[in-house]
Amino acid sequence: MVAPRAAWKGFLKVGSVSCGVKIIGAVTEAERIRFRILNRKDGLPVRSAYVDDGTGETVEAEDQLKGYETGKGDFIRIEPAEIKKLKLVSQHTLEVGGFVPIDDIDARYLEKPYYLVPADAASAEAYAVIRDAMAHKKVAARSCVVLYQRGREVLIQAEGKGMLLTELRNHNEMISAQSVFKGLKDRKVDPEMLEIAQLLIDKKPAKFDPSKFEDTYENALIAMIEAKRKGKKPPKPAPKPKTNVVNLADILRKSLAQEGGKPTTKAKSTAAKRKSA
Repeated sequence: MVAPRAAWKGFLKVGSVSCGVKIIGAVTEAERIRFRILNRKDGLPVRSAYVDDGTGETVEAEDQLKGYETGKGDFIRIEPAEIKKLKLVSQHTLEVGGFVPIDDIDARYLEKPYYLVPADAASAEAYAVIRDAMAHKKVAARSCVVLYQRGREVLIQAEGKGMLLTELRNHNEMISAQSVFKGLKDRKVDPEMLEIAQLLIDKKPAKFDPSKFEDTYENALIAMIEAKRKGKKPPKPAPKPKTNVVNLADILRKSLAQEGGKPTTKAKSTAAKRKSA
């Protein structure tokens, strides 16, 4: 098996303590189904190209440069060499700006995970000390790094024998929950239905085990491709679910019964009073 390639090499710095580290991607899309775009007329692959808006001609890579639009049709030209001249500490150093309790981390901001490993044997001891100290205090280190020519805020935390570095979404990219939920009105939930729902939850315990997760869409794509390869008809699409919430309390009881559970005495008495009313 080929050793994973480092996406970044530099130093992890906590106060006066520093050690050489490497960032290695924790995610791969090698197993995903990938499509090529074909010409419908001859069935041959097509390729994308950058085209000049004015002339319609293809612009080769050596003639391309970045531009920042300041107004309609007005651009500030940015040469590749100018970007390379930007010298930021985060290009070569993960300098810890502070430590945050693990319990305070808002999962909405977590975007992409990486593994953080010692760069060499000489860095192993300092690396282990930083890792174990964070694990003991149950905190994550906040830092930033330049990855793929972009500055990224990151969190670093202990992960078994190593460390996990997670790229964070920018606060400006997040849509506030208040703006989405503001139309939802407070509802007083029926105690009986709440109790039955809780009993139903108790009947379906599970562990967070991603190895058991299934990408049903990817599986459907594979099944369709295999059917086409064998000259068979593609599988039938899954039926669209129907809304069945007519009497929510009855549906909850039925669901609980299917899981082998029974309402408690309190829930039964509440249901009996409702029927007699």
